[in-house]
Amino acid sequence: MARRRRRKPEEHANHERWLISYADFITLLFAFFVVLFSSAQVDHRKVGQIAMAIQVAFQQMGVFESSNTHMPLDKSEPMPFEKVQVVENAMRDTDLAQMVPPMKGVISNEPDPQEVAAIRKTLETTLAKQIERKSVGIHETREGLVVSLREIGFFDSGSATLRPGAQATLEQIANVLRDLPEGIRIEGHTDNVPIHNADFPSNWELSTARATEIVKLFITRYHIDPGRLQASGYAQYHPQASNDTAEGRALNRRVDIVIVVRDRAQMAADLTQARSSPRPPDSQGLSSPRALPSPVPPAK
Repeated sequence: MARRRRRKPEEHANHERWLISYADFITLLFAFFVVLFSSAQVDHRKVGQIAMAIQVAFQQMGVFESSNTHMPLDKSEPMPFEKVQVVENAMRDTDLAQMVPPMKGVISNEPDPQEVAAIRKTLETTLAKQIERKSVGIHETREGLVVSLREIGFFDSGSATLRPGAQATLEQIANVLRDLPEGIRIEGHTDNVPIHNADFPSNWELSTARATEIVKLFITRYHIDPGRLQASGYAQYHPQASNDTAEGRALNRRVDIVIVVRDRAQMAADLTQARSSPRPPDSQGLSSPRALPSPVPPAK
């Protein structure tokens, strides 16, 4: 009797196998975006740490604050910069202090309060009349002491030429500053009203010219060491008050004499090194001496 062959069941095509590949793809895609997100968060933290370290290093070098006023912060940045503007508190943080160790031979971070108080008292006594007339203002910053010369008492509008009566006040200030070892930065500032005349196409040129005019006077007439002086122009970008009112604009039109109260020993060492450093050779291979204006005898 012949053996009966079993009949194989019919195989049905599986139309759902694509779901396995699709699920694997979705899982890998999810893992990919999770890794991207994690990497982005790590990068933000690293950027914040790097920015903090740079700020602390610049403050220790004395070059972080280029002006005695603060620039307005742009709050539309994806990483608000105010989160990084905590240098004063960060200096007290042990971890950050270890990350940015103090550098040898740099200026001190904070001025000596007794030095600042002594200089301020002398200036306030000397300039009592000008302070009462509000043509001069004195205030302290982290760098030291600032003497603000208001435009109304020293310059005509849109001009960098000193008024004749202003030189007497500048002579009084120079007599106080001449024998001090501190560095002096002259900063020109304006309001936000645009200027365009034959002498100055913008507020940048006007503010710089006013600062340079006072530096030149300090050197040629009052014989202050040029190595102690700096001139800077900031136009309208470092206001002391709001430019929305006439009173605020008047306060912003000024020249600030910033007395940078440093460690005296370091200041003397900096000046000695600057004077002893050889000048770069000129085109003929000869060392070029520093050209200084010829001294002018003090006005009698």
